[in-house]
Amino acid sequence: MRERDNFLLFSYEDLKQDTRGTIEKICDFLGKKLEKEELDLVLKYSSFQVMKENKMSNLSLVPEDVAPNGLHLMRKGTTGDWKNHFTVAQAEAFDKVFQEKMTGFPPELFPWQ
Repeated sequence: MRERDNFLLFSYEDLKQDTRGTIEKICDFLGKKLEKEELDLVLKYSSFQVMKENKMSNLSLVPEDVAPNGLHLMRKGTTGDWKNHFTVAQAEAFDKVFQEKMTGFPPELFPWQ
């Protein structure tokens, strides 16, 4: 799909590394030109911290009967945090399966370390 004109592919790592550039890439893809002030507002209101506090984006408005234990989808907003949760054995097992399954794909599809 990444070769199609109507498909935009980017990673969370891209977004974290160059937020402004990624937002501009999304705008170009959508054929939308934003003025500097508009782009600044998008950057402000799409920041992780603002979205985490916004009830319309943090899923805190989901009723208790739909998600009895709550939906905690927004954690830290950082990249690479998996390293704090995987054991060495788990990381090695993941790397082995990942290498097997992703053979033949361009390495630039996977920008994370």
